[in-house]
Amino acid sequence: MPLPDLNLIRVFVLLYETASVTSTAERLNVTQPSISYALARLRQQFDDRLFIRARHGMTPTMTARQLYPPLRDALGQLEATLGSMQEFDPASCSQRFRLALTDLGAMALLPAIYQRLQKQAPCIELEVIPLEIDRVEEWLLSSKVNAVICSRPIMTENLEQCVILRDRYVCLGRTELLGPKPISLKKFLAIRHALVASSSGHSLAEDVMRRNGYQRKVSLEVPHFSVLPRLLLASDLLAIVPMQIAKEFIHDSKLDYHELPFSVPEFDVTLYWHAGYSRSPAQRWFCETIMNAIKEI
Repeated sequence: MPLPDLNLIRVFVLLYETASVTSTAERLNVTQPSISYALARLRQQFDDRLFIRARHGMTPTMTARQLYPPLRDALGQLEATLGSMQEFDPASCSQRFRLALTDLGAMALLPAIYQRLQKQAPCIELEVIPLEIDRVEEWLLSSKVNAVICSRPIMTENLEQCVILRDRYVCLGRTELLGPKPISLKKFLAIRHALVASSSGHSLAEDVMRRNGYQRKVSLEVPHFSVLPRLLLASDLLAIVPMQIAKEFIHDSKLDYHELPFSVPEFDVTLYWHAGYSRSPAQRWFCETIMNAIKEI
C-alpha cells in the first residue's frame, strides 16, 4: 500500500486530535469540503472508515487508533526535519503558535511574552489555551500546543524543558484581617480560606499542610486565581497564592500578603515543549523568545 502524502497525514492527525472537520479546516486554513475530500482519500487508502460521525464529533475507528501514534510521531519528525532545512525569518512569519498556561501565567507573564513576540514577528498569531494540568502531556505529545508554562513537574519522556523563574507561596488577604506580621499558625488555621482548585497546578502548599496534619477552614473553592482580589476585598477570607502574583494583587488595593506560618519549598515555573520539534527553527524561536521575555520581567 503506498504511503499517503504529507497533507493527508496532517489532515488525519488533526482530525484525530480535534474530532472535528470544522476545527481541522480552521487549523489548516482550508475549506471544510477540502477536509472531507482528504478524508475520502484516506478512507480509500486504508480501506477503513477511520472516523465515524457521533454526537460529540468524529470518533476514530480501531484502525485509526492504531494509525495515530506512528503517524503523529512521523509527522512531527518530518516537519521538524523540513523546518530545520529552511531559514526562519520571524519578521515574515504568519504562523499560529499555541501556548498553554494558567490564568496566573496569563496575568503575570503573558503581557511581556506577547510584547516580545509581536516586536520580532508582528504577523504571527498567538492562541492562549487555558491550562488543564492533567492534559498537558497529551497536548504536548499530540502537538495541540507548541509549549506549556506550568509549575507542576512533568516527567514524561520526549519533552524538553527550561526553568524560567522560581517562586514561593504566601497568604493573601485584607490588611486588617492579616494584622501584624508574621501571622501565627493558629490564626492562619482559624481564619476561613478560599481555595483555588488543584487543576490550576498549584497544590504544593495544600500537600504540605496535609502531610503535617494542618486543617484549615475552606469556605469557598474557585477554579481560577483571577477572581481572588475582589473576593478577598469583600470578605474575611485568606488565600494561598504565589508571591509574584501577590505583588500584582496588592497594587493600589487594601490587600496584603504574609509569609506562610509553615515551611513550603520554593517551586519552579517551567516552560515545556516537545523534544521532536526542537529542530524546527520556528519552534526554537518561539521558545527562546518566551525565555528571553521572562528574563526581562
